[in-house]
Amino acid sequence: MSSVEKTSADAPGQHGSVGPDLLDVKMHLVTPASPVVGRVVSNERCTAGRGSKSASIVRHVSIDVSGTALAGQIHPGQSLGVLAPGTDARGLPNKLRLYSIASPTAGEDGAGNVIATTVKRTIDEHWETGSLFLGACSNYLCDLKVGDEVRVTGPSGKRFVLPRRPGEHDYVFFATGTGIAPFRGMILELLRANVESKIVLVMGSAYSTDLLYHADLLALAAKHSNFRYLTAISRESQGNGEGPAYVQDRLSTHAGELVPLLSGPRGLVYVCGIAGMELGIVQGLARVLDVGALEGYLAVDPEMMSSVGSWDRRMLHKQVRPTRRMFFEVY
Repeated sequence: MSSVEKTSADAPGQHGSVGPDLLDVKMHLVTPASPVVGRVVSNERCTAGRGSKSASIVRHVSIDVSGTALAGQIHPGQSLGVLAPGTDARGLPNKLRLYSIASPTAGEDGAGNVIATTVKRTIDEHWETGSLFLGACSNYLCDLKVGDEVRVTGPSGKRFVLPRRPGEHDYVFFATGTGIAPFRGMILELLRANVESKIVLVMGSAYSTDLLYHADLLALAAKHSNFRYLTAISRESQGNGEGPAYVQDRLSTHAGELVPLLSGPRGLVYVCGIAGMELGIVQGLARVLDVGALEGYLAVDPEMMSSVGSWDRRMLHKQVRPTRRMFFEVY
């Protein structure tokens, strides 16, 4: 998943908006000028199994980086750089692409040597010509076989990470599509550390067949009482009589559990996925939280509170500014 990181802003408030002390992570240990070579150890689909009607092709690719500077040094919320072989349409070497890490710090193997990412194949048409367009790096990664070598760099990113003392906070994660990648790693990190924090993941997709890591997340929720897994399907009914829903709708449909969690000073909100989800989530927070609790996540010009429904994306980070208890990574 290529992503653009948007950092949270400092803002005063009454409910702990000063923000958490984040992990002090390392960056750019391996640069594009001198990439290291990893080796693929698994490459599996992470949508529903055989027979799924999902139109998306998303794969969980695990890469062994043992013996390199990356081993044990990448934290969930950071990104891995991938250099695909070959050249682009202009004959230049393919550019570096960033993919969010989907593993905890200990990696897929428990020792930090095998790291994973969540990759969606890019298959589209050129707008002008109608000719087929294939994403150079996403399809390269999805085509890799066990044993294949891949040139990697990183890590990148230092703001979309867990706190240094994770047990001091509660978490609400909002994800769409491959935006689940960092949260898979974060959730595994938190649960394996046996933190007693409340953790809620709200996962959105167009159809239920597009839900990523769905069976694994259901199993984690069944095993850990402090982890709640909610889904929001936007183009079909939810299977319980409820109509289509977006991730921000869970703030109202599940207000009974989310509002108390978010109203205290421990709450943190992380958002990862398509850029359009930002607006709906900040509007949802403004609708369900009282003014004092809202200040923990958003600094809003007072005159804007009477017209929440008319907010638009141009206001984000201007009249409606996230504090350091709210984190965005959108693309």
